[in-house]
Amino acid sequence: MNNSDKSVLTEQQSAATDMVLQAQNLGRRYEQGDLSVEVLKDVSLQIGVGERVAIIGQSGSGKSTLLHLLGGLDTPTSGTVHVTGQNMAQLSQVKRGRLRNQAVGFVYQFHHLLPEFSAQENVSMPLLIRGVSKVDALKRAQTLLDRVGLGERFAHKPAELSGGERQRAAIARALVTQPAVVLADEPTGNLDEETAGRVYELMLELNKEIGTSFLVVTHDTRLAAKMDRVLKLTRGELVADSP
Repeated sequence: MNNSDKSVLTEQQSAATDMVLQAQNLGRRYEQGDLSVEVLKDVSLQIGVGERVAIIGQSGSGKSTLLHLLGGLDTPTSGTVHVTGQNMAQLSQVKRGRLRNQAVGFVYQFHHLLPEFSAQENVSMPLLIRGVSKVDALKRAQTLLDRVGLGERFAHKPAELSGGERQRAAIARALVTQPAVVLADEPTGNLDEETAGRVYELMLELNKEIGTSFLVVTHDTRLAAKMDRVLKLTRGELVADSP
């Protein structure tokens, strides 16, 4: 191999390490008896370190399905997903779960906090699953709750928090493991406009401070415009990539 070839190889390896999430020719088809429904068709995208990307599209366009595939919650019919350079399809179920816990955070439209646990306990859950001691997990959860403005609400259960507070707790839970990327599915869709704006600004602030990449599915084009890139899904196809 000559010096020129080595230089090209080094550049390719460097570019690969700068990507926390890569999807190549991703497709998803569901079979129900004689009925076959193609939800995603040949979707490819890359998310860089610290990058903020929005996906917009009509209901039924495949946005949520795409997030599930990228996060390893579902298996593609075709194509590959790499998270921090690891091919999800080549991992065992146990290793795939471990990679999700270490490298991926999830935020949904509905917070999915466990009702019987306090905000602090909910946020600490991913760390406890990882095997972090309860004392350390609760301490790190408290630190992040302070950061999202819930330091004085740490002992409150979800039913005792407002909608915006519950979503901030959900964001804290997604970030407590310091993942490489957070996948957010309509994270402000269940909030009023003012609260949604505050939650979105919080996500952008944490992105800058922590360096975690964000891939956000949203129907709100104003919120999407604050991201680094905006992708559009139409009938399962990625048809636009706007600056």
